[in-house]
Amino acid sequence: MRKPLVAVVGVVLTLFGLVFALQGFGVLEGSAMSDTVLWSVLGPIIALVGVALIVVGVRGKLR
Repeated sequence: MRKPLVAVVGVVLTLFGLVFALQGFGVLEGSAMSDTVLWSVLGPIIALVGVALIVVGVRGKLR
């Protein structure tokens, strides 16, 4: 039961990271995060952590 939960958390984190990155790059306007360098950097990092969690949840471990 633990591996599917890790994968679901990874999907959510990936989606958040993508939204944060799009806001940071100015694609999604209308928030305090829009056109901000901090979120342009942190968004992709958060998305990559989410992808890593998906891989761990699906495969069981990273190689």
